[in-house]
Amino acid sequence: MIERIETGQRMSKIVKHNGVAYLCGQVGDGETVADQTRDCLSRIEALLTKAGSSPDRMLQAIIWLSDMDDFTEMNAVWDAWVPNGQAPARACGEARLARETLKVEIIVTAACNKT
Repeated sequence: MIERIETGQRMSKIVKHNGVAYLCGQVGDGETVADQTRDCLSRIEALLTKAGSSPDRMLQAIIWLSDMDDFTEMNAVWDAWVPNGQAPARACGEARLARETLKVEIIVTAACNKT
């Protein structure tokens, strides 16, 4: 069974299938990449909770930065947020994001908690 949560015309914020939650790409507010990353991760955590998951259940993360010069600053926030010993498989690259003010976008896939 496929479950779609917070579905609009263009996308769903969460799609669940076979015990896995797929989150749409999340961005955050703020002036710096650190501010945007913190806000983005807060949004991801809320969506994971809504999906019946949590940061320690992440399987994969794909991170897009508008400028790879921000890699170290973003990683400082990411490393403080990811539960110790529970890092997902991860990729990070540079891309032009949807708006010029965006510095980071993160896409997460996570296992759902058993119910």
